[in-house]
Amino acid sequence: MRKLGLIGGMSWVSTGMYYDRINRIVQKRAAPMASAPMLIESLDFCQLYGLRDDKDWKRAADVLCESAKRLEGAGAEALIIGANSMHKLYDDVAAAVDIPILHIADYVGKALKQAGHKSAALIGTRNVMTESFYRKRLVAHGIDLLPPNMANVEMLDKIIYEELMVGKVTRDAERAMKTIITNKSQEGAEAIVLASTELALVVDVDANVLPVFDSTRIHCRAAADWVLEEEAVN
Repeated sequence: MRKLGLIGGMSWVSTGMYYDRINRIVQKRAAPMASAPMLIESLDFCQLYGLRDDKDWKRAADVLCESAKRLEGAGAEALIIGANSMHKLYDDVAAAVDIPILHIADYVGKALKQAGHKSAALIGTRNVMTESFYRKRLVAHGIDLLPPNMANVEMLDKIIYEELMVGKVTRDAERAMKTIITNKSQEGAEAIVLASTELALVVDVDANVLPVFDSTRIHCRAAADWVLEEEAVN
C-alpha cells in the first residue's frame, strides 16, 4: 500500500471522519487487520477560521503549504486536503510540493457523471457555493449547477461553523437541510452535492428526495483507491 498524507484540522470533526472512513474502506478491501498507511497533520482551526480578505487567504495558504511540505518530507506519496472550502487554495498547495493532491471536486464530478446526472445543487460553505474554484471543476465534468440561494448560504454558514464544527447536532438543522433539499428538487436539480464534511451529520445521505453525493465519502473512496494502488494520479 502507498502512504497518504492528510491535511486535516479544518475541524477536528472532519479530520476524524476522514481517518475513520478511509481505514474502514481499506480494511474491507484488503484484510481484516489492514489499515491505511497515513500521515496526518491536524491543523489548529483557529488559524483558518473566518477568512474574508486576500490577506487572510494568503495566511491560510502559507499554513496549508507548510503542512503539505512537512507531510511530503515525512514520506507521504500523495496528499488530500480534508475540507471542501480549503480547496480554494489547491493550486497554491500543489505548487508547494512535488507529489500529487487528490482534488475533491474532480472526484465528485466524476461520480455525478458516472451516475448519469446532468444537473445538481451544490450545498456547503459560502465560498464553496458562491465562488468558482469548486463549481468550475464540476462544470468541467458536464454538470449544470443551480445558482446558490443566498438565504440558504447564510443559514448553512451558521449551521456548519457555529454548530457542526463544534460537534453540535440539532433537530432544527436536520429539518432545515430537508427543506433545502426538497426545494432544490422542486427547482429542477437531479442530485445534491453535499460539499461540507460535517453536513453528513444532519443529512441522511442514503434516504432523501434526491440522490445525495457526499463529497467526503467520495473523496475517502478515492483516497482508499489510491492507497490500495487501484488508481493512479498524475
